[in-house]
Amino acid sequence: MPLRLHLGYEDTMKFDHIFDELEITTDPFALCELRGECNLGLGRDASATLHYILSGEGEITLRTFTPMRVSRGSLVLVPALQSHSLHSFGSPGDPVPQCKPAAINLARLMAGSDQMDDGQLTALCSHVGVGLRGVADIIDLIREPLIEDVSASSRMQPALQALLVEVSDPGLGSRAMIRALLMQCMIEMLRKRLGAEDSALHWMAALADPSVWNALRAMLDAPGDTHTVESLAESVGMSRSAFARRFADAYGSGPMDLLRDLRMRRAGTLLRDTDLPVKRVAEHVGFASRSAFTRTFETKTGQSPRAFRIAQQERLSLTNQL
Repeated sequence: MPLRLHLGYEDTMKFDHIFDELEITTDPFALCELRGECNLGLGRDASATLHYILSGEGEITLRTFTPMRVSRGSLVLVPALQSHSLHSFGSPGDPVPQCKPAAINLARLMAGSDQMDDGQLTALCSHVGVGLRGVADIIDLIREPLIEDVSASSRMQPALQALLVEVSDPGLGSRAMIRALLMQCMIEMLRKRLGAEDSALHWMAALADPSVWNALRAMLDAPGDTHTVESLAESVGMSRSAFARRFADAYGSGPMDLLRDLRMRRAGTLLRDTDLPVKRVAEHVGFASRSAFTRTFETKTGQSPRAFRIAQQERLSLTNQL
């Protein structure tokens, strides 16, 4: 059974220490607007994506998860490489329902908050990074979507109101302010989901176990290395069986399952951010052959590495045009 995260005083102090060391970054990249009843396919991204719903009602759907209802104040964190779409519950009677993602990746900021009415679903979208103790990719430890209604928290109201003001009437320093406010929202989401014992955050319990953390760090630092359960156990001075049991108790799955996910997410980042040939990307993430890598990547994402790279480059191109 995975470790239960009942937060007594000692647990609170332990996780406070982890929060103190987290390095959270946000990069707002889109304002998606859906008028009327319509859908917007958001595809897959090489980064984890945070959606904050500014207005309207609808749902976010992912291929292998139950649709998540969203409304003003909803925060949804979608793990990297997860194909998802945004559906608006706007009136189907609108003369011409329009899906205006601002060509996705970039919509213009709205001229005024009075445009945010019940008939328009508006979502502010941001790439999210989470680092800890020199490791930049621990966001990749989240394998399930997280959802939280932060507007229900009274202490978040000032931050949320400030975020709406910055989005509705951008000025000098607005982008930096939006980043900072989204970071607050991200921290609030993590601590509320942790307090609710969300299974998607078992990895935070793993961070508090030095042996498991050291093994996690080895995989995060170099997912392409030839890690095995035996080599990871040896690196932390444990027997294979004891390490496998402790890892599963802390993280909720075996180390090799996690390693496969980390390799695919690192591959997605390399395909997006570099011009390395697919064969070299495969080698960087621990595959001896391009064909074996391609099969695994297609199974994970539903796209070939080449198709994924083209889609990511098109998205970046649209962003840079703004």
